[in-house]
Amino acid sequence: MTMIELTLQGADVLTPAGLELAGQLGLAAGRITQETPGRRVDLSGYLVLPGIIDAHGDGFERHLAPRRGAMKQMEEGVVATEAELAANGITTAVLAQFHSWEGGLRSPDYAAQVFEAIRKVRADLVTDLVPQLRFETHMLDDYDGLADKIAAWQVPYIVFNDHLPHDRLAAGKKPPRLTGQALKAGRNPEKHFEMLLEMHRRSGEVPDALETLSTQLRAAGLRIGSHDDQTAKDRATWRARGARISEFPETQEAAEAARAGGDHIILGAPNVVRGGSHKGNASALDLIAMGLCDALASDYHYPSPRRAALMLAHSGVLDLAGAWALVSSGPASLLGLTDRGDFTPGKRADMVILDKASERVAATLSGGRVSYMSGEVAARFLG
Repeated sequence: MTMIELTLQGADVLTPAGLELAGQLGLAAGRITQETPGRRVDLSGYLVLPGIIDAHGDGFERHLAPRRGAMKQMEEGVVATEAELAANGITTAVLAQFHSWEGGLRSPDYAAQVFEAIRKVRADLVTDLVPQLRFETHMLDDYDGLADKIAAWQVPYIVFNDHLPHDRLAAGKKPPRLTGQALKAGRNPEKHFEMLLEMHRRSGEVPDALETLSTQLRAAGLRIGSHDDQTAKDRATWRARGARISEFPETQEAAEAARAGGDHIILGAPNVVRGGSHKGNASALDLIAMGLCDALASDYHYPSPRRAALMLAHSGVLDLAGAWALVSSGPASLLGLTDRGDFTPGKRADMVILDKASERVAATLSGGRVSYMSGEVAARFLG
């Protein structure tokens, strides 16, 4: 594996000590160096920032299945996903795949195909891809053997969801859009409704099943999180099971409980870019201003982490170092990736180079290897 040895100079560089104007950055053997080795590349007019670490994203779905049945070679979809990630400055990406009763692209069978495709190609790619399983808690018939499947899929990170519409099911009412959801999953709508009612009816069995599975996963060293916490009680319950990451808490109460308990908090970058949640949940901007965020994730839109961090810096909610930490060192910490996240000498040479005028991505390097480069900046590297 050939890695470039260069000194980047003239750019504004976000170092651990702060923004260094017209600074320089050395890289060799895939790492940041204290020395200034190799050929010098003039990057005046550019901004060099630590590579974006995306702690949760499912935007890859459109590459793996652009139309129903259209993508048979799923590995090519993973390769296409990497190209989009790199073009948006992302050097490490958590690919969040459902294992859900919802079927279709979220079915257990489809999840197995996705994880196998990632396993086959990830070593050939430059961007570091981390598979994540999003497991629906009420799929009681799927608990047996799940820990072994997760190990075979080489998945290091699991998050628990519960998307059942319990209020409507408790009243015996059909959820909205049930027919379309059932047909997408290849089920008769009435059979689909009966399945939902049965899963809801067995809710009392879920806590014990979760305790057993969580114990197995902790013993295997998996990172565990919960999704869409609503209350302090929710967070305390998940913390007791070893889920120390709260993904997209829906309320300030849940986020405050996570912070008080020493848990990590992931919020959606699109929430910041939009100026609020599209579902009416707590505003990410408000939670960030209160210090209730460790990482901003792409969720469903890969350009959003970069845009959200820059918006936070420009608006004065945070300075550039604090805002960019939410897409670099913050997610590195919660994912246990101690070898990346900032430009400390010895860490991976993961970086995104932005045009200062447009703030668009000009180049991305992951582990000292180029994953994306375009336009004028490429001429400087190749000159």
